[in-house]
Amino acid sequence: MTLIGGYVAQHTGDRRHLVLGFAAGLMLGVVAFDLLPEALHQAPEEIHGVPQALLMFAAGFLAIHIVERAVAIHRGHEDEYAEHTHGHQPAHAHPHGHVHERRDGQQGIGLTAALALVGHSVMDGFAIGAAFQAGGTVGTVVAIAVVAHDFADGFNTYTITRLYGNDRRRALTLLAADALAPVTGAGITLLFTIPEHLLGLYLGFFAGFLLYLATSDILPEAHSPHPSRTTLLCTLAGVGFMWLVIGFAG
Repeated sequence: MTLIGGYVAQHTGDRRHLVLGFAAGLMLGVVAFDLLPEALHQAPEEIHGVPQALLMFAAGFLAIHIVERAVAIHRGHEDEYAEHTHGHQPAHAHPHGHVHERRDGQQGIGLTAALALVGHSVMDGFAIGAAFQAGGTVGTVVAIAVVAHDFADGFNTYTITRLYGNDRRRALTLLAADALAPVTGAGITLLFTIPEHLLGLYLGFFAGFLLYLATSDILPEAHSPHPSRTTLLCTLAGVGFMWLVIGFAG
């Protein structure tokens, strides 16, 4: 699915927003109907009146939010130092070579962002393995959600690498690494068994993480070019589909 996402990124059509809307619906469904109930079942102990699983849910949401804000702030400051051209002087002929330096810096930002997505995909695979330790139903629906999300990951890995001036070969290499990463993460969980309580805490944390990606990244991206009813219907269809999957699996 990651490779498919990268392929679509190279041949973007006018229907990408529908796929992203459906993927976001799948992610919302797995958080609400499976991850949180399972996390609460396995880690019901309370701290100051709140179940530990829900505290981890909030922590997961805030953790990825803080990371993304830090990256956004860093990018904002980089933009403040954009080069200024004067008259008809071509940008590539800047006397101090700042343009070339900034282009190299932009490539570095693209690579850093793409490598972060690869690292995130390792954690996606780990989430699948950990979920299967919690039970076959949980593992199946988490796998479906991660597969849906990996389409967006593959799309974004290729797009962001190329966006910042990296060549096609480098973008395809990172795309391949992103595709292999979930398999690596899932394989790690075969080496040990996670205690039930810790598993509940992790599922809660991952639920918050997944909810943030769906609501802050994928849905806005799906609606920004096409604020259409069709995209919204695809999101509702994704939620409904996950409800059916969990109902039949249960």
